[in-house]
Amino acid sequence: MDNPLLHTAGLPAFSQIRPEHVEPAIDQILADNRAAREALLAQAGPYTWDNLVAPLEALEDRLERAWSPVGHLNAVVNSEALRAAYNACLPKLSAYATELGHDSRLFAAYQSIREGREYQRLDAAQRKVIDNALRDFRLAGVDLPAQIKANYKAVQEELTALCSRFADNVLDATQAWTRHITDEAGLAGLPPSTRALARQAAERNGLEGWLLNLEPPTYIAVMTYADDRALREAMYEAYVTRASDQGPVPGRYDNTEVIDRILALRHQSAELLGFPNYAELSLATKMAGDPEHVLSFLNGLAERAVPRAREEFAALCAYAREHHGLAELGPWDVAYYSEKLRKQRHDLSQEELKPYFPAPRVVQGLFAVVERLYGLRVQALDGVDSWHEDVRFYEIRDAEDTVRGRFYLDLYARPHKRGGAWMDECVRRRRSAEGLQVPVAYLTCNFTPPVDDTPALLTHNEVVTLFHEFGHGLHHMLTRVDYAPVSGINGVPWDAVELPSQFMENWCWEYEALALISGHVESGEPLPRELFDKLRAARNFQSAMKTVRQLEFALFDFRLHHEYHPAWQGRYVQPLLDDVRDKLAVVPVPPYNRFQHSFSHIFAGGYAAGYYSYKWAEVLSADAYSQFEEHGIFDQATGRRFLETVLEQGGSREPMELFVAFRGREPRIDALLRHNGLAA
Repeated sequence: MDNPLLHTAGLPAFSQIRPEHVEPAIDQILADNRAAREALLAQAGPYTWDNLVAPLEALEDRLERAWSPVGHLNAVVNSEALRAAYNACLPKLSAYATELGHDSRLFAAYQSIREGREYQRLDAAQRKVIDNALRDFRLAGVDLPAQIKANYKAVQEELTALCSRFADNVLDATQAWTRHITDEAGLAGLPPSTRALARQAAERNGLEGWLLNLEPPTYIAVMTYADDRALREAMYEAYVTRASDQGPVPGRYDNTEVIDRILALRHQSAELLGFPNYAELSLATKMAGDPEHVLSFLNGLAERAVPRAREEFAALCAYAREHHGLAELGPWDVAYYSEKLRKQRHDLSQEELKPYFPAPRVVQGLFAVVERLYGLRVQALDGVDSWHEDVRFYEIRDAEDTVRGRFYLDLYARPHKRGGAWMDECVRRRRSAEGLQVPVAYLTCNFTPPVDDTPALLTHNEVVTLFHEFGHGLHHMLTRVDYAPVSGINGVPWDAVELPSQFMENWCWEYEALALISGHVESGEPLPRELFDKLRAARNFQSAMKTVRQLEFALFDFRLHHEYHPAWQGRYVQPLLDDVRDKLAVVPVPPYNRFQHSFSHIFAGGYAAGYYSYKWAEVLSADAYSQFEEHGIFDQATGRRFLETVLEQGGSREPMELFVAFRGREPRIDALLRHNGLAA
């Protein structure tokens, strides 16, 4: 059969890709790559960039370009057949990656380039590729004895499969729960857009009335606005017990044993490589360097934030008691009464803002902000094959009319699509004899979709999310580095990769930028100054509570991987989380809460022993943005410098070196504390 996954030139033919294409394509490419690698290593004469590194990079690029659309489709239009094909390939890809990392001949070849005169002739980015590769060989255990290598390979294959199973369980558990409502009185308090979405879901399932589910737009709306406290509690319980041994359907899609096995295998892999624990292994490629630095950073923030968070929660409890007669606040009450308290204090609600943020206007405003910052032009391209009718495709051109990048934009929640928001790579920038390969990104969100003839209306929080993901996209697409292993986000330490994304969020809080981003759904008028002033005044509403929630996630993740011991045997995950909560949490948590069972960032994503990166990078992003606060938020010279020193450099230089090149000094925490309302 003609397999579209084997045609890796151009953009993926998404509409032609079928589950039955996946395994044959990956099998063929892996076989081709292995044969080509053997031929490269069999060469006589000294190894060079041109006769070894560049050809190997081309082989990896072909594999990436075939696998990327498969992984993406599995996340955004999941089906049983596609999932089976995807999971069938995971052990093969894991074995292939381990095989590369354990190839002592390949390691020696790279080492010969590093030690020879060839290395001095390479440019800085090429030398970084060589240095990173040698580091990664060592971290993969290239020098280990054969039996330990075999053990490591088996561990990695099982880990890959388990992380995929964790994500599948979360998706299935999220899809499994619904609440059918036939009396509209049960929807009291919910905004019209949520009711319309629930009506649409019911119709899709052949039901009368309304169908609520656990997809983010519906869940967040119910927790924030539903007057029915019993409904909020039921939905909260269903959400925080997903894929666990608790909740409405205990044991269905349960991730308990998956978590225990993932932790055991990560610890085992770290020990096989000579590290005392997985946290130490994780930090071997990160800015932070050592566990003490991470823990000191997180605990230092906690010392500032926890007392303030307790004050904020006490104020919320007092408000609910005095104004609504609620004696005790449950976790399912926090968002609901917080929204009412925000309205009382600042005369502002997220629903009041939504008409000013129709999705088409926000997207065009985002592009306008980027144009003013970096002199870039973003334009839509029609007729590009995609996986859903809602997907749009765009191209970025610079002032010289050169194409810098392209991206798919998939904004809306729907069945069989994983929750959350993310940016991922479709095509990496690299230069070869055939010319320059333009980078392509996937930008994915889960916003409330349009209903009938009304465009999707975003909350301000969703606007911030879109800017965040586009910041990642710019990092991937605007790189000037021509070698895939260090172009864009590749080769960037994980605790620095959030810098460009968090940096972009800042423009969502500036009046001059919001004039471009906002436009009332009926009149087209931008956000009035009066509403903007209220938005800014409310920016740090409960900011300490939000900070300690992030610190809870980060400390749980890091301590879990730093303190793990094989004797745990699954008994200490919940007690450790409880201990972190005892020190940090201000909102009471019911004993059935199993947040960790859907913590996909660390059990199915790349954030294991690295969730602290969000706060770590926030120091960098806040301090970088303070340069714009000093010179003007659309100062072209400052924008040009950030573009050239950070976004265009990718992973070709160390992030601290790049930050200093932009800011003129090392980062300070002052701007982060000020932005979060935690400054003295």
